[in-house]
Amino acid sequence: MKFLSKKRIVLFLLFIFPLICFLILSTGENNFTKLPIITENVIDVNEIDTNYKFKDHITIVCFLGNNVTENKSGLFSLNEKIYKKFFDYKKFQIIAIYPSGKEKEANTLKQEIAAFTDMQKWVFLSSSEKEIDALYSSFSYKEPLVDLASSKAFLIDKKVNLRGRLKNIENNEPTLYGYNLNSVAELNNKLKDDVNVLFYEYYAAFKERNKNKADRIQK
Repeated sequence: MKFLSKKRIVLFLLFIFPLICFLILSTGENNFTKLPIITENVIDVNEIDTNYKFKDHITIVCFLGNNVTENKSGLFSLNEKIYKKFFDYKKFQIIAIYPSGKEKEANTLKQEIAAFTDMQKWVFLSSSEKEIDALYSSFSYKEPLVDLASSKAFLIDKKVNLRGRLKNIENNEPTLYGYNLNSVAELNNKLKDDVNVLFYEYYAAFKERNKNKADRIQK
């Protein structure tokens, strides 16, 4: 019992236990649940602006609508809970889409967020009403836009599929197409976890490809 001093227990919980968990995850094969594809092959944002694309990126998409600042507090929460967490990850981006003609309001909002963060991977993109409706419709989400806005943030993978969570009958939870911008708990507990799962999914696939390549070379 002397060995299990309070100091050693604290050190174990802080450093050794998380390392063990990481090693189990990184060495195991298919021992994690992949994030479900909710809608395949949504419209790529490069059809709106060729300077940007969903393909080969992990993207969070927001629809700001005509009242650009309506979900302002939600965007600040998204910035704090998600953007800053994944800023250093390659191929991560947040794209906020707003209607053409609202550039002044969008620029003001962008500057307000920029006061707290590096905006390198934040994209504010103007588009026509027709293009916004078409992009949103491709998600196959039954909840309509309200004045071209949504209170949800949507997660798009590198193959331009909408990711989320399937219906959970046991917990009485519907299929999750998007994450509530106005719920810090949902952003922190669901969206952050799901982005982590998606990044690990690609990491595991990368390791598997390298392993198969090495096996072929050895043969």
